[in-house]
Amino acid sequence: MKTLSVKERHNYILEALRQQGSVSVVDLANQLKVSSVTIRKDLTLLEEKKMLYRTHGSAILINPYINDRHVSEKEKFYTEEKRLIGISAAQLITPDDSILIASGTTMHALARQIQAQGHLTVITAAINVTNILARNPNIDIIQLGGFVRNSALSVVGNYAENMLEYFSCSKLFMGVDGIDLEYGLTTTNMMEANLNRVMMKASQKTIVLADSSKFGRRGFSKICDLDAIDHIITDNKIPSKILNDLQERGIEVTVTDIHTPNT
Repeated sequence: MKTLSVKERHNYILEALRQQGSVSVVDLANQLKVSSVTIRKDLTLLEEKKMLYRTHGSAILINPYINDRHVSEKEKFYTEEKRLIGISAAQLITPDDSILIASGTTMHALARQIQAQGHLTVITAAINVTNILARNPNIDIIQLGGFVRNSALSVVGNYAENMLEYFSCSKLFMGVDGIDLEYGLTTTNMMEANLNRVMMKASQKTIVLADSSKFGRRGFSKICDLDAIDHIITDNKIPSKILNDLQERGIEVTVTDIHTPNT
């Protein structure tokens, strides 16, 4: 590779980030035939321009740390991705199934797509999910009780966790605030993370619904490692490097195409 200008290096770094989700200082130095010091200076300049976020020995496109936001605000983002993820997830529900639905805006998208086959039983922490599904006479709903998180319109705490000791479901559909290949799955609330872990114990299979913006990010509270989940449903903006890594770990990944209209 010929010697690149500063602008050309920066363009190369940003393109690599768009394709891979993250890049390491060592890899960039080798690819661009410059020193690690030069790459670190490049990353610092790009971070000052809010074009990437530096981490230990590498960089990603966005700040990985997430603040808790109200569900009404979250509903405005990635609406089409969530809708198609919800459609794909709903297709996994079998006749006369018994399922768990956690909290989050993607869970609301799932609830809107559920058409009960036979008689469906749903246990949920999310008040909005209950409101949506309560209109269907073929769905029995068990609303978990406990402390209501105003920002999420869902319940958390010991009451909800204790109720789950008496149930066993075929599937848990769970939303997350972040998926980091090294750190695992996270959410912004400690009590929600704990409830999610209890839900996982009460289900035979854990299915994570997450649009591609969740990858490479971290919330305050860890839910579990990646190897604790079975299936991820996301959209086709997921970086190919991350997709390959998940599949190599034995995690089933369903990728929805946001450019293909649903019929």
